[in-house]
Amino acid sequence: MGKKKKLENKLSVFTNAILSIFGENPFRPMNYKQVCKLLGIRDAAGKDVVYNLLIDLFEEGKLVEERPYRYILSPEWLQEYGPKPRYVEGTVDMKSTGKAYVILDDEGGEDVFIAANNTGTALHGDRVKVAMFPQRKDKKPEGEIVEVLQRKHTEFVGVLHINRGYVFVVPDMDSIPVDIFIPKGELHGAKNGQKVVVHLLDWPENSGNPFGEIIRVLGNPGDNDVEMESILLAHDYPVEFPKAVEQAAAKIPTGIQKSEVRSRKDFREVFTITIDPADAKDFDDAISLRKLPNGHWEVGVHIADVSHYVTPGSPIDEEAYQRGTSVYLVDRTIPMLPEILCNNVCSLRPDEEKLTFSVVFEMDDDARVLSHWIGKTVIKSCRRYAYEEVQAMIEGGEGDYKEQILTFHHLATKLRERRMAEGSLNFHSEEVKFILDEKGKPIDTYVRVQNESHELIEDFMLLANRTVAETFGKPDSKWKNHTFVYRVHDEPNPEKLNNFLRLISRLGYTMDISSRSKLVKSYNKLFDDVEGKGEKNLVESVAIRTMAKAVYSTDNIGHYGLAFDYYTHFTSPIRRYPDLMVHRLIERYLIENQGSVDKKQYEDYCVHSSEMEKQAEEMERQSVKYKQAEFLMDKVGQVFDGLISGVSKWGLYVELKGNKCEGLVRYEDMPGDYYYLDQDNFRVIGQESGRVIQLGDEVKVLVKNVNLLRKQMDFELILEGNKKKKSNRKKRS
Repeated sequence: MGKKKKLENKLSVFTNAILSIFGENPFRPMNYKQVCKLLGIRDAAGKDVVYNLLIDLFEEGKLVEERPYRYILSPEWLQEYGPKPRYVEGTVDMKSTGKAYVILDDEGGEDVFIAANNTGTALHGDRVKVAMFPQRKDKKPEGEIVEVLQRKHTEFVGVLHINRGYVFVVPDMDSIPVDIFIPKGELHGAKNGQKVVVHLLDWPENSGNPFGEIIRVLGNPGDNDVEMESILLAHDYPVEFPKAVEQAAAKIPTGIQKSEVRSRKDFREVFTITIDPADAKDFDDAISLRKLPNGHWEVGVHIADVSHYVTPGSPIDEEAYQRGTSVYLVDRTIPMLPEILCNNVCSLRPDEEKLTFSVVFEMDDDARVLSHWIGKTVIKSCRRYAYEEVQAMIEGGEGDYKEQILTFHHLATKLRERRMAEGSLNFHSEEVKFILDEKGKPIDTYVRVQNESHELIEDFMLLANRTVAETFGKPDSKWKNHTFVYRVHDEPNPEKLNNFLRLISRLGYTMDISSRSKLVKSYNKLFDDVEGKGEKNLVESVAIRTMAKAVYSTDNIGHYGLAFDYYTHFTSPIRRYPDLMVHRLIERYLIENQGSVDKKQYEDYCVHSSEMEKQAEEMERQSVKYKQAEFLMDKVGQVFDGLISGVSKWGLYVELKGNKCEGLVRYEDMPGDYYYLDQDNFRVIGQESGRVIQLGDEVKVLVKNVNLLRKQMDFELILEGNKKKKSNRKKRS
């Protein structure tokens, strides 16, 4: 071998060694001196060789000059010389910008950030495989999606666009930031501008867009029925029941056999009522009251016995499981069970005999539970109340059975006082409601606030749920080792809690987090302090976001928000599948005295139920957003009072008072000054004026634009008359 060849080989080995050095330190810019030190080269000749090789490698594109004469490995060569990737799996949470986060299957792991150019062919909700990038110091985990393991959705709802012979469907959901290309011959009668359902066919390699075919035309965008149906279909929630389910439901007998009545405790002669919203059709809970000979009260919580009619594995049961929950859109309810069950056979309608599952309590005048019984019953409600009727009596008005109603109220108040003293969080929930015309168009809005009549029912339901969970979960229970379904709520996320503490400190409030009891007392005091103030909605909504999400699980960790060691959902089997599971477990263990069910199977049921609950909440939220946008459509140019509800790099979010519509004020629509973001303090500051605008501030805004299809509202801030606040920051020169 000649000298030239030997030299080339030597340089090749040297080059590989240099590239390996950079591969081992992928994000550390290094000059030739640092590389020589790592290679152990001390002589001047060797250093000159390294110096020249770095320049050669830079010119070949293998190195990138991060700053003068300091290099890092180029991305293309990182795969060959960098650390071998670690792979993880998880679910994609896609953002409207195209970037994404992958929520790992391992719940203990931190979400992985995926840049928009590294998402591959993944879509929102897909299970994917991720190649992890080397962890940078003080940076979030980051990676690249290398494989789609399972598609969450293969059908999408969107608007068809035909332009210069090209056909695309633009999905409704912001979390699908890519248009779907429709090849020739796949239109199937759809016309430009119509809302359609598209089925994903393929995503060819090197194509920027997936390919699909139109499988259904929904109608014209903006039509109420089309938009509501679009929300359901976008989440794969069926609008109608399969034929087999309807046929099975039609065969269910509406009458009750005498033999069934004889096998149950009979409460038909006991004073029993239901209290529900005025427009409710499914009544799945009732309460009864009677005075016992010993002077105590017997209070019964009676729940529709859905499990008597819906047997495991039946078509109705399988469909109910898939749905997981009823969905309540603004203008309609899409039930979990067929109408004959939810509105007729199982519904605890007045003056009708009904089969129920009950928890019956013996209480003293202070609502202290002296004993309880759980079992199957038959009832006959004597009166159906709307919340408003009960509230009127609580406030001094007259009404049917007022004495019994006030006794219920007295006992519920005692239960609530004790629960709050034991550390239960006292969230004050508000819900925006719409008054719709015959075509479903919102003509007015109002906010429904939870009052004492709501709390009356809630406290008895909480007591029943807690009692059932304690019966099967407590250490001294004979069923303590049996699989059971719990409703669990974990402690607040420490990072979110610290962010919340920073927020309220800027608003002038403090909290004591030295112990759980002090934290809960601080929460409840905070809720009392903000009542009636401009920052009320902000503080309460952010406080809720600091909390973990309550879920279903066979592993009991207690319910943090309620301060219950044991809690379940037993009281709404008409609209929640987990409640139906709980009824079946009670019957299996308590009545039939059978052994435990399979824990893994029931944990899978719990995970599915939690996912469907989350999805239902998202559908309900989208229907509210759509109606809010529709409500403001004819109000462009009008001025409203509002509250700053969010501060972001895009602009300020403002929630209008009264109708709670939330829109964005972009910074370019804030006249007369340049505003820069002080995100740590949840505010923006005018560079010239020093004006400070922060979370919770009351403002006036003009409705600038409404995009109904995107459910987006743009506002313009009106600063005249607003109080100016001076910043401590000096003006920039």
